[in-house]
Amino acid sequence: MIVHANREELAGALARAVSQALSRVITEKGKATLAVSGGTTPQRFFELLSHAAITWNKVTVTLVDERQVDDDSPRSNARLVKAALLQNNARVAGFAPLFRNEKAAALLHPDVVVLGMGADGHTASFFPGGDTLSKAIDPQSREGVMAISAPAAGEPRLTFTLARLLPAKLFLHIEGVEKRRVLAEAQAGKDAMQMPIRAVLHSGRPLSVYWCP
Repeated sequence: MIVHANREELAGALARAVSQALSRVITEKGKATLAVSGGTTPQRFFELLSHAAITWNKVTVTLVDERQVDDDSPRSNARLVKAALLQNNARVAGFAPLFRNEKAAALLHPDVVVLGMGADGHTASFFPGGDTLSKAIDPQSREGVMAISAPAAGEPRLTFTLARLLPAKLFLHIEGVEKRRVLAEAQAGKDAMQMPIRAVLHSGRPLSVYWCP
């Protein structure tokens, strides 16, 4: 875990790490796909990342997951990304939404992924009790994007599957004492249906965790 003193310091460090990861992929492949999470936590990170001096016209930005709502809804992750990330230097990046674009998005293979985590141990839209959770977190799944509904999720969701996310360079962005406690609980157990973040933590794939109080 990479610990930072406060939210501003964390956002800056994560923005630098993600921009460096994207630049490496662009050097190797000529292009890169970045998948980001929504919610209130990443907004400052998005703002700082938008100023990164990388070849954004070779980057496609997409969403780790999305509510099935129009992008003018205040609950839309696409709306947040457009307002906070696809600005400044990043305004020339491509954008691939999930809602009403599932088939095209499912063809993407993210190179860099920034995950979040809820107090219930969900990540992406892998919610405990989700109607397609077992399929969504199946590391052998051949599906790229999957619909999922769960009692705690509010609206029906769309999410990249675990199998599609795991090959990427993975970051986990969490803030606050409660989230650190939840992470410790997840690390100590094995049941991914109970705390789906465990499917990532115990996958064997490297995960860079960024946290501040």
